[in-house]
Amino acid sequence: MRRQGFTNQVISIIHSIPPGRVSTYGMVAAMAGNSRAARQVARILHSSSAREDLPWHRVINRQGRISLPPFQGYELQKSLLEAEGVVFDSGDRVELAHVLWSPESAE
Repeated sequence: MRRQGFTNQVISIIHSIPPGRVSTYGMVAAMAGNSRAARQVARILHSSSAREDLPWHRVINRQGRISLPPFQGYELQKSLLEAEGVVFDSGDRVELAHVLWSPESAE
């Protein structure tokens, strides 16, 4: 089955997020060409992470929080990010100013 262009772009962008950095659903959508498709990015992550070996844990919401609920992936995502050096504050948020990735910020 052939993937759509937007889906291909999203998968490529998520593969590009380096360890220790994060992006948001909305930013990934915008980089893929549709700034209003954050929910579609979430759907792509849900359906394609295992098949595409995506670093799914590096995509969080625009508030710097993990969107998955407790006991439904939240703890795993947080532990994977912490293992990469991402620090959470006492409100379980990451400081996006320090860990937010975009292609322009790539070294």
